[in-house]
Amino acid sequence: MGTVTRGTTNPNRLRRMDRWIAATHGAELRRAADPVAVDIGYGAAPWTAVELLQRLRTVAPRARVVGVEIEPARVAAAGPYERDGLVFRHGGFEIPIDRRPHLVRAANVLRQYDEGEVAAVWARLCARLAPASGASRGGLLVEGTCDEIGRRHVWVALGPEGPRTVTFATRLGALERPSDLAERLPKALIHRNIPGEPVHAFLRDFDRAWAAAAPYASYGARQRWIRAVRDLADDWPVTDGPARWRQGEVTVAWEALAPRG
Repeated sequence: MGTVTRGTTNPNRLRRMDRWIAATHGAELRRAADPVAVDIGYGAAPWTAVELLQRLRTVAPRARVVGVEIEPARVAAAGPYERDGLVFRHGGFEIPIDRRPHLVRAANVLRQYDEGEVAAVWARLCARLAPASGASRGGLLVEGTCDEIGRRHVWVALGPEGPRTVTFATRLGALERPSDLAERLPKALIHRNIPGEPVHAFLRDFDRAWAAAAPYASYGARQRWIRAVRDLADDWPVTDGPARWRQGEVTVAWEALAPRG
């Protein structure tokens, strides 16, 4: 179920997303008896699935990854890269595995869909996640978009209950202003970057905080970013802290940026 993507892929393209997943969801994966992650729409080459396994196993040594592609030829081409903990399957949003995954990553997949289709895809994927139980919040869906070499990336994190947060991540040395990330907003938000919508107001305020933090640029782009995010957090529900900000990231509660209407 789904549509064949362009298949564009490059090694290390999703490193920012993967590192965030490892840092924020690693404990959930470690607690699971058999932690399974799914990489939906890995593209013409399997690099993103291979790298996801490597990065997850730094925090959850038992983690397994299933790469899922709707194009059969891509699944066949990925076969030689299978190894312990990594397999490839033909399929789409139905997720063709016999258990509920603890992580689903869908990067640069929904960009080609209509905005009106996103909610249904999110609901389908969230329904397949491992459920919350006890101390566990359940599985995690991470859906977003990045540029071709992974310098700029924005993603939404969703649990079984629905959207939780939006994360903006960038290579700070190449950033002119935070609103440069607007072109990488996920499909649910990219057409909402207009006056009157929360995401537009957020990026406007972020640019203002960035400009006000200009004196910190003499200490480096990282210090300027940290100062800007501190100021931004006075008015927006930033959910992470300096340890993530230092990576060129900031995460905001979904409810603050969700489209109106």
